[in-house]
Amino acid sequence: MKVRGIRGAITVKEDTPQEVLEATKELLFKIKEENEFAVEDIASILFTVTSDVRSIFPAQAARMIGWDKVPLLCFQEIEVPGALPKCIRVLVHINTEKSQEEIRHIYLREAKKLRQDLSS
Repeated sequence: MKVRGIRGAITVKEDTPQEVLEATKELLFKIKEENEFAVEDIASILFTVTSDVRSIFPAQAARMIGWDKVPLLCFQEIEVPGALPKCIRVLVHINTEKSQEEIRHIYLREAKKLRQDLSS
């Protein structure tokens, strides 16, 4: 079995705990749905946020949906001029037999601009 990374991102309109948590849950559910894995298959998850998202850790959303045994870490993105604001990014590491070509990376809302080649 291999460890594969699944990338994803979503934006929020406002930096409020409720909006950050809801957006993060939406992103995690979509990643799980599109890639068809069990929570037990998750090795770890890394979250990053832009500097304008600081009301709550997005990892708390994973805990809220029952992913409480998964190792989680949150980081702040480097501040690059002109970068997409109010963005939550995620890298989910899963144990899987899928090839890299079978992995579905998920970009939602304004974050679709980040990887138009991967956004459907």
